[in-house]
Amino acid sequence: MCMAINTAKFGFIKRDTPREINLDPLQTGGILTPEARQALQEWGDGYSVCDYCGGALDQIKTPPIFDFINKALPEFLGCDQARVTNGAREAKFAVMHAVCKEGDWVVMDGNAHYSSLVAAQRARLNIKLVEKTPAPEYKILPEKYAEAIDAVKRESGRAPALALLTYPDGSYGNIADAKAISKIVHDNGIPFLVNGAYAIGRMPFNAKELGADFVSGSGHKSMASSGPIGVLGVSNQYAPKVLAKSPTNKNKEIEFLGCTARGATIMTMLASFPAVYERTRPERWQKEVEDARWFSGQLESLGLKQLGDKPHDHDLMFFESMPFYDISQKADRYFLYREMKARSIHGIKPGLTKNFKLSTFGVGREKLGIVVDAFKEILQKYST
Repeated sequence: MCMAINTAKFGFIKRDTPREINLDPLQTGGILTPEARQALQEWGDGYSVCDYCGGALDQIKTPPIFDFINKALPEFLGCDQARVTNGAREAKFAVMHAVCKEGDWVVMDGNAHYSSLVAAQRARLNIKLVEKTPAPEYKILPEKYAEAIDAVKRESGRAPALALLTYPDGSYGNIADAKAISKIVHDNGIPFLVNGAYAIGRMPFNAKELGADFVSGSGHKSMASSGPIGVLGVSNQYAPKVLAKSPTNKNKEIEFLGCTARGATIMTMLASFPAVYERTRPERWQKEVEDARWFSGQLESLGLKQLGDKPHDHDLMFFESMPFYDISQKADRYFLYREMKARSIHGIKPGLTKNFKLSTFGVGREKLGIVVDAFKEILQKYST
C-alpha cells in the first residue's frame, strides 16, 4: 500500500540567518562571487558537466575544466599536479589511503582538524599528535615534530608513513613554520601533507616553497565555491600512487572513486577563480592581516582576550570573552547571539559567550568597526 508523504515542510526554504555582516570562519572565504552565483543557477541541474564528459572529469575541455585542473590549479597551488575533490577531508584521505598501509603511523599537529583524525582512522592508521604549547598561544613548534617522530620510532620500530600539518589551524588561526617542519620530516624520510583549508584561496600559498609533497584545500571554506568541494596538490614523486587508475576502468582514478566535483561545485569554483586569484596577492593579504590585528586590538580593549599567535597573521581568531560570559550568568546563554542577530551580524554560534571564533576575511575595516560598536553597545546595555 502506498502511503502519502507530508511534503509541507519542504520546497524552498529561506536561510534564517542575518548576512549583512558575516564573521563565520566557515563562510567568510566561501562567500560566492557574483559570477559564481550565476554559475550556480546555470549549472545546478544534477551532474550538469557530465553532458561534456568523455569519462574523466579532469579531461573536459569545454567548459575549461581541463585547463583549470591541469594548468591553472597546479600553478596556483605551487605543485606539480592537482585534482578537485569533494572536500579537503577527501583530499587528505586520498593521500593517506594511497601512500600508507593499514597499521602505519601518521604524525599530525595537536591543533589538527577532527577530519584529519577521522581520515586517518578510516585509512586504519595509528595517530601520533604533536604536542602544542600551553594556553594562551597553543603553538606548534617544529622541534615537537622531531619528538613525535622519535616517539613513533621507539613505540613501533619504524618511522611514520606520513606527517601532516594544519596551516593555519582552524581553532586559533596559528600559522606554524611549515618550512622548518618539512625539513625535519624529510630528514626522516617521511612525506609531508599540508592541510591548507584556511589558507588556499585566502592568502599566498605555494606547496613547493613550504616543502609539501601534498596539499589539501577547501573550496567552500576558502575559494568562494558552492560546496562541498576541495582541491588536492601532489608532487610528481607521489602522483603515480595518489592518481593511480583502475585496472578495470582505465580512465577512472581509484582514490577519487572515478569522479569528484561534477556540477555546480566545480563550476562555481571556476567562476570565482579570477577573483580568488587576485585576492591572494601578497598586498591584498597584508591588508587582511592588518584588519585582523586591528579588530583583535579593539576587542581586547573591551576586555576580551585573543588566544593564539600575537601579533596575529591570519583572519581566523579565537577569543576568550569573559565579559559576555559574566552577563550570561545573569541573562541567559543565548543573549549574545540574539543581540548580534538583531544587528544583522552573523558568526557567533548560538549559546557561545565564554569563547568564540571569528573571521575578519573580506569584511573590511568599515564593517568591522560596526561589529566593534555592536559589542560595545551590548556590554553597555547589560551593564546598567
